[in-house]
This record gives sequence, structure tokens and C-alpha cells, in this order.
Amino acid sequence: MKQKQLILVPLLLLWSLTYGQTRYGLQEAIQYGISHNVNIKNAQTDAASASSRIGEIRAVGLPQVNANVTLINNPIIQTSFVPAQIVGGKADDPPAPVQFGVKNQAVAGAQLSQMLFNAQWLLGLKAAEAYRELAQKGVTQSKITVAENVAKAYYGVLIAEERAKLLDLNIARLDSTVRELNEMFKSGFVEKIDVNRLEVSLNNLKTEKQKVANLIQLSHYLLKFQMGMPLEETVVLTDRITDADVARLEIETKTEADQMDYNQRIDYSILKTNLRLAEMDVENNKRGYYPTVAAFAGYGYNTGRQQFGQVFTQPWFSNANVGLSINVPIFDGFLKKYKIQQARYTVEKTKQSVGLVEQSIDLQIKSANVTIMNNLETLKTQKRNLELAEEVLRVSKIKYKAGAGSNIEVISAESSLKESQTNYFASLYDLLLAKIDLDKAKGKLNVN
Repeated sequence: MKQKQLILVPLLLLWSLTYGQTRYGLQEAIQYGISHNVNIKNAQTDAASASSRIGEIRAVGLPQVNANVTLINNPIIQTSFVPAQIVGGKADDPPAPVQFGVKNQAVAGAQLSQMLFNAQWLLGLKAAEAYRELAQKGVTQSKITVAENVAKAYYGVLIAEERAKLLDLNIARLDSTVRELNEMFKSGFVEKIDVNRLEVSLNNLKTEKQKVANLIQLSHYLLKFQMGMPLEETVVLTDRITDADVARLEIETKTEADQMDYNQRIDYSILKTNLRLAEMDVENNKRGYYPTVAAFAGYGYNTGRQQFGQVFTQPWFSNANVGLSINVPIFDGFLKKYKIQQARYTVEKTKQSVGLVEQSIDLQIKSANVTIMNNLETLKTQKRNLELAEEVLRVSKIKYKAGAGSNIEVISAESSLKESQTNYFASLYDLLLAKIDLDKAKGKLNVN
């Protein structure tokens, strides 16, 4: 029975690690964020609303049919005046007051209207399509923002986890050294103060390890928040940062330095669509001078009686009408003239913004390239410093054990190594963020 339990426990542990946790590479995490982030869902809702707006505009050009039923009660019938001769009076008699109508009336009918020509409506259809395109680009812009935030949060977790691994190695190495010194102290070869100094360094490392563990937990929370994932879920990151990745990043940065298409930037593309809409607005106001033509037709019934109860029992009389309506704008107090002027100013302002954005993109790319090259050089320096610090610590420990060095040298070397490790990972993180910023500046963040 005991042997079965020993077999069962590792199997349960393996199942928990494999199936109880969700494993994500960087691109998988980005795709999860694109599928679940609330901001993207809101942008997609706006895009769906834009599609409904197109249907609304199209509906204006379709036949419009309305039906109505009206019941009227006239407690006091309006009095009119007619020449006296009509009611049998003399020509010089004053006009005779008469009442036309009955106390109760009923009207029922239907009206059909169809727009035949409206230049503004025709342009509105094109503008509606542009609005839908703008909404779709808004979705893409939200996806890019999510991809950027997820990538930065993902790298933040990786860097924190790598720092934790190195701290574990440092703690294990220093703990072994402390145990050795304790044995040497018991044998009378070193003083107690030497052991105490290293124990202080060991305790500081353990405290820093706890801080990094808390940072890892916080970084996981931030990553899950950016992905739109419940914070209580467990996530395991499968990607790792290697020297080969850094070397490939350096090559890509150099080979892509001069490659840029403004239209790859979604914010630039959105601005160009806004420019097209502004130009359509100018044309729309110009078309306000065009006439509009519509046809209409109606058919109905009416009746009237003195007694309300007789309205629905007596005959109803039919009526019908057909017609053509032409509306020609003549003078509106220069209203459309000033609207056209305002629309043209908007077009000019948008064109100027396009030029400014192009300059801004150029600056962002050059700045990101410089930042990456600087970070690459800094990373190389910090890596070299890390290797030197490891060598200094190794030699210091050998000298100390041989009696040719001091305990202070070992502690100083441990401190320098920890500082070099911290600086190395800080430089690596800065480099990764700079690469994300460069990809965003070039419009190359992968959101597919």
C-alpha cells in the first residue's frame, strides 16, 4: 500500500503541473489578451454599432409607409362667416355665421413616400462606410495597445523570475560558505566576526529573495490584468530570454533601421481616414445647395356623425392622393456658406496634423533605434561586469580560504556580484522594452 502511495503522489503532482496550470508563450498570451481584454471588446462593440449606423442611413432611402387612425370630438364647432345671400339673406345684410362639420369625426389612412434624389444622402452612404472603416481601425488600435502592454508585462515576469533563480544560486553558494566558515571557526581557524559578517550578507540575500518573490507575484497579477484573465488563475510562462534572442534582436535592429511605411502605423491610418471624412464633410455641405425630389401617395377613409356611437356604423368615404415634391433651396442667410468654410478649415488642420504625425513617427523610430543601440552596449558592459564580479568572488574566496585574503574582500565581492546581477537584468529589461517601443513605432507589433 505504501509503495502505491509513493507512485501515486508523483503522478498527482505531474498532473497538477501539466493540467492544473495554464501555459503561455508570449504570442499565446497576446492572443489571449486580444480575445479577452475588455477594451478590445468595447472597440468591437463600437464597430458593430458603426455597421448598424450604415443600415440606418440606407433605410432613409427606402420606401417609408405610415398608417394612422384619428378620432376627433368637437365639443364646440368653429363658426365661419359666409355672404348673407348663401343662406337666403339680402346682399347688404351682414355676413351670416355658420358652422361646418359635425361633433364626431374619424379618419383612417396610409401614406407612402419615396425619396427619388438627395445628393447629401448619396454622399452619406460613402461616409458611413468610412465610419465603419474607422471603427474597425479603432479595434486594431486597441489590439496593438493590448499587445504592447501584455508583452511588457510578460517580460517583466520573466526578468523577475530570472532574478529569483540567480538569488537562489547566490543564497545556496553563500549558505555553503557560511557552513564552511562555521566549521573553520569551530576548529579555531577563523574568528566569529567573520562568520557573522557573511551571515548578515546571507540574511540580506534572503530578504531580497522575498522581495523578488513578491515582485513576481505582483508581475503575474499585472500580466493577467493586461490579458483580461481572472487574477486567481495560475499562469506558467513558457518563453525564456536567451543570449541568442539578444543577438537576433541586435541583427534585426540593424537590418530594419531604414524600413518604414507610415501606413503601417494604425494611428496614422486613422488620421488619413479622418482626413477623408473631413473632405466628405466639405462636399456634403456643398450638396446642401442641390434640390431634393420625393414622391408620395396616400389612401384613406373618413366619416363624421353628430353622435359618437354612429361613427362606426355609418358609411366611410374614401380619398386618395399622389404627388411629387421638389424642394429647391434658394437662400438660407449664408448658413451653408459658413458651414463649408468651417469644414475646409477642418480639412486644412487635419492635413497639417498628418505632416506632424509623419515627423513624429520619424522621431520615434530614430529615438527607439538609438535607445536600443545604447541598451545593447549597456547590456554587453553589464554582462562583462557580471562575469568579472563572478571571477572576483571566486578568487576572493580562494584567497580567504588560503589565508591570503580577508573576509571583508569576500563580502565586498558578494555585494558587487549582486549589484552586477541587478544591473544586468535591469539593462536586459530596458532593452526588451525598447524593442517593443521600436516595433510599435514601426507598426509591426503582431496582433494577428
